[in-house]
Amino acid sequence: MKKDRLFLVSAVVILLAFTMILMAQDTPAYVGAEKCKMCHKGEKKGMIFEQWEGEKHAHALQPVLDEGEGENSLCLGCHTTGHGAGGYDPASETKDAFAGVQCEACHGPGSLYKKMSVMKDRDAAIAAGLNMPTEETCLQCHNNSHHEDMTFDYKEAWKQIEHRIPEEASE
Repeated sequence: MKKDRLFLVSAVVILLAFTMILMAQDTPAYVGAEKCKMCHKGEKKGMIFEQWEGEKHAHALQPVLDEGEGENSLCLGCHTTGHGAGGYDPASETKDAFAGVQCEACHGPGSLYKKMSVMKDRDAAIAAGLNMPTEETCLQCHNNSHHEDMTFDYKEAWKQIEHRIPEEASE
């Protein structure tokens, strides 16, 4: 009788452990722009990473720090990547990996779609959590809720940041 009970308890514990592992695998996590850089850098890939490095999104955290607001969650939600969701944490040793508005701030946490085998198929990448940003995505931060003097023209802004992998590189 005790052996049966021990077996049952052991089976339940093992089942719970496997369930937790599977659940953890299905929860997307932020991985940082350095992971994206591996496949989105260079001329053949459309200079996507280099373009991002040279524009305002990459350096969006600096004005917040300059204003002494480096702990302000309202600011960090839009000026970093994944703040409050497993990405940027001002107290973390890995905070620099998520500083600024990186790829995943617009495209979503990348742990489930970052692999080349997934990214080769756009539909598979989207199914794995890749977000294709729209005007609504931008308006989550580019609005007057925290900056009263903010003006935002989506079409003009998109011209500045639009990025694609050239067709011949994706074949």
